Amino acid sequence: QVQLVESGGGLVQAGGSLRLSCAASGRTFRWYTMGWFRQTPGREREFVAGISGSAGTTDYIDSVKGRFTISRDEIWNTVYLEMNSLIPGDTAVYYCATSAGGSSRRGEQYGCWGQGNQVTVSS
Repeated sequence: QVQLVESGGGLVQAGGSLRLSCAASGRTFRWYTMGWFRQTPGREREFVAGISGSAGTTDYIDSVKGRFTISRDEIWNTVYLEMNSLIPGDTAVYYCATSAGGSSRRGEQYGCWGQGNQVTVSS
């Protein structure tokens, strides 16, 4: 059974760093697009970053460019989101997801999701 298990969230002060991990099991995701999304109460889920399965092309929303880095480890079937210079506006539940299609910012394109991981940035 395909499963994504996230870890690495928590509470951090503004300006701090966290690294989220998403370990995939059940199949190899080497050729799949992997994405990170986030959601806060009352708001729609938001695409944060993605990495394609073929060329490893990355995509970020403007608000995290230069602060967040998405990467993947094909041997361990894991994708990471390194988050630096965190601000209170980054507070959300973060989800990783996979897409068998090409790179996309649309959540509907992603068929498998992790359980979500809370990230809280205090001011």
